[in-house]
Amino acid sequence: MIDYWQLLLLGAIAGFTIFLGLPVAALQNLSHKRKGFLNAFALGILIFLIIDVFSHGWDTASTAATNAASGKGSIENAVIDLAALFGGIAIGLLGLILYETKFMTKSFPQILSLDNIKEGDDHLRRLFHEANAYKLAMMIAVGIGAHNFSEGLAIGQSYVAGEIGLAIILIIGFGAHNTTEGFGIAGPLTGILKKPNAKFLAKVGLIGGGPTFVGTMLGSLWVSDVAYILFLSMAGGALIYVSMLMYNSGRRQTTNNVLMVGIFVGLCAGFITDLIVTLGGA
Repeated sequence: MIDYWQLLLLGAIAGFTIFLGLPVAALQNLSHKRKGFLNAFALGILIFLIIDVFSHGWDTASTAATNAASGKGSIENAVIDLAALFGGIAIGLLGLILYETKFMTKSFPQILSLDNIKEGDDHLRRLFHEANAYKLAMMIAVGIGAHNFSEGLAIGQSYVAGEIGLAIILIIGFGAHNTTEGFGIAGPLTGILKKPNAKFLAKVGLIGGGPTFVGTMLGSLWVSDVAYILFLSMAGGALIYVSMLMYNSGRRQTTNNVLMVGIFVGLCAGFITDLIVTLGGA
């Protein structure tokens, strides 16, 4: 039996294992092929996360709808759950568009646009790609943070429901899984000339991993299917957005063969780490 403060500590540890994957960003002198593979590997992890969050959110929402149709549940609850699902997707997708427009584009000078760079000006093109790499890493951290908040909710709600063993298993599984998410954030930063400093890595680590702790704390206060579905779908929408950005970036950096192999390996890594939770009986 663990007490509440131990639960919060373990929830924080589960989130901050994301820092174990971030040092990959410091890798330098990588060939275009290897850098492209690492980016594609990170994209594969994000695709797995999309599958994972939508499967959990849809299972909960569709169960409510099925129960309502068979007379075993409330139609009102089913409508609210479905509204949370679709509304969360809209918030995740459109919210990141707004975030990028309002905040991210202001961080980089207008000259750093491929439309404004003359053919053959390799220096400015390199500046553009490096600025875009930092921007993309931050966007990925935001999307993963939304996903990890929903994982924290699952940990906290398992605890408050009295399922202590399940809560511990989730902490172990999510902790292992968050390490691969660190690779997902670091992927775009590998091999760039301007090596990411510790302050930036700490920032994206907190944005990506910190919500696990916050979700654990809030999830332990009450059990709510609506909140669970909402944050899962928000995370899914956000991850779709950043995955499209990563794919477009990857197509410019490497061949399609390398891209597909990297995505495959990343998907496998995601499923294997998630298997830890499943084998534990979660």
